[in-house]
Amino acid sequence: MVSSITRTSGIAGDSASEADGVGKASESSFALNLIPLPATSLFGTDGIRGRVGELLSAPLALQVGFWAGIVLRTHASQTGPVILGQDSRNSSDMLAMALSAGLTAAGLEVWYLGLCPTPCVAYLTSITDAIGGVMISASHNPPEDNGIKIFGAGGAKLPQLLQAEIEAGLRGNISSTASSNKWGRHYSRLELLRHYSETLKTPLNAAVNLQGMKIVLDLAWGAAVGLAPSVFTEMGAEVISLHNEADGDRINVNCGSTHLDILQATVQEHNADLGFAFDGDADRVLAVDNTGRQVNGDYILYLWGSHLQQKQQLPDNLIVSTVMANLGFERAWKQQGGNLIRTAVGDQYVQAEMLRTGGMLGGEQSGHILCRHYGITGDGLLTALHLAALVKEAGVSLAELVDQSFQTYPQLLRNVRVVDRDRRLAWQDCEPLQQAIALAEAAMGDSGRILVRASGTEPVIRVMVEAANAELTNYWTNELVSQVQQHIAV
Repeated sequence: MVSSITRTSGIAGDSASEADGVGKASESSFALNLIPLPATSLFGTDGIRGRVGELLSAPLALQVGFWAGIVLRTHASQTGPVILGQDSRNSSDMLAMALSAGLTAAGLEVWYLGLCPTPCVAYLTSITDAIGGVMISASHNPPEDNGIKIFGAGGAKLPQLLQAEIEAGLRGNISSTASSNKWGRHYSRLELLRHYSETLKTPLNAAVNLQGMKIVLDLAWGAAVGLAPSVFTEMGAEVISLHNEADGDRINVNCGSTHLDILQATVQEHNADLGFAFDGDADRVLAVDNTGRQVNGDYILYLWGSHLQQKQQLPDNLIVSTVMANLGFERAWKQQGGNLIRTAVGDQYVQAEMLRTGGMLGGEQSGHILCRHYGITGDGLLTALHLAALVKEAGVSLAELVDQSFQTYPQLLRNVRVVDRDRRLAWQDCEPLQQAIALAEAAMGDSGRILVRASGTEPVIRVMVEAANAELTNYWTNELVSQVQQHIAV
């Protein structure tokens, strides 16, 4: 724990930001005043996520806050606050205040950070006496969506068992143990953001700075707009920022980690050394090299893994990735003596496997990268700083490092929109689709891979095919997408 971050620091003179709870209603009103919920699980691969006004609403957020507070307090080994942050979406203020009302109704103190990256909430939860953290964000999703991510006392994503307890409360299947006359309070703790940004720089300051580097940052109108440019500038880089205001109408729209076109053009136009694109809550990042070429999470893992391997800081030469990791990456890493373990898609699964195996580096092709030497969760800013420092220390361009690493197998990922949640989750029962998958796997053998899955964050079926040549990849992608469209997305 960090002793300088206490339960009282920064509170004096902040009475205007206090909230005395939600009135004198007893806790039973929360348990009985149920709201309609989907028949399937409310929690996906990254918390609760959906369209605001449909799934997500202030009444739901109020109850999620209350039941999250009850569960976190029940399992806590000590008393402490809950840290609350948000991204720039127009609905985030509403959801944050509703969540805070629910948490204070459960008798908990809330430390409100305002606009901040998701990993900032996780980090501050881990180094204070907080019993949990909550982030309001739908990550890379469009502006009309939002989400609620909940962290445990150690800063990790809340385990599924505790998520199930929260959902049981929401569905009226358990009763609360809250006191009807003890309310929590809400405090603004914006000063804690600076502690997070200093922690990002500290491991690098003694070894390397970024002086002489020109770096372009695409901030996606999102959570990193207030922190990322200053952190890179303080590390010595010349920074060019794109989409660098908090804008709830435009967050992730044709920008950020899902749309690299503008970043790629800007890197080339300004002859920059490299560029970074964050998603809306900045827990993931993709890079662009000095030629304007995309550098995804597989390459980041390979380059950072090789760097740690050379310094003998990678136990068992292990990298933990997901089923989406490219075969080219896997085979190249194994050729240089590395081990690779694949998990289901989702940084929580990567993190769980890293903890199980003692792995220090892991992540996803999409840019969620976890390095336990420096952080406890996927952190786009941390990853970007370390990759930039790695390039500076190597003395060659990022393009040269990529060229010396590995060749990816041709890989296609297609998303087929399936609005009906029940049909989307039951894709495995579709016999024509399963037959097509079996036929494709038999045809490609060891020269390719197929992954079909329902997204846990969006209303889509994802179809991924990779093979030794582009012709096979295109053929089987089109065939499987056609089966999904014909039999599921109707």
